[in-house]
Amino acid sequence: MGEEIQIRSMSMDDYEEALELWHSVEGLAVSEADSPEQLGRYLERNRGLSFVCAMEGRIAGTLLSGHDGRRGYMYHLAVDPAYRGRGIASQLVEYALEALRQEGIDKCHIFVISDNETGKRFWSANGWEQRSGFYVYSKSV
Repeated sequence: MGEEIQIRSMSMDDYEEALELWHSVEGLAVSEADSPEQLGRYLERNRGLSFVCAMEGRIAGTLLSGHDGRRGYMYHLAVDPAYRGRGIASQLVEYALEALRQEGIDKCHIFVISDNETGKRFWSANGWEQRSGFYVYSKSV
């Protein structure tokens, strides 16, 4: 029998292990926004809204979550392939959605890279709708 799934708030103590997981998961893009400084600011600004799953003494999954006061956003849902099929991703999402509800947020968005077939299947299978009719534009400041 496997170890119980333990979901807890993410902290900067999790950074190195989370970054290693993000680099190893196909379909997840790591960028300069994932530097220790930027992630630290994100976690501070969105205290208690991002989560990790700990199993067997290591991080098996992550989910970054936050909001702008109006809409919630999720990033970096990642589960180590060795731990998939145990409901970790769904539990991380539910924890984050509940935390966002507690903040008064009633709608959440997730950005999925267009060729991330695993991600698209997961979100669609879990009741999320793919949006159309707009594009995302970005600019470095």
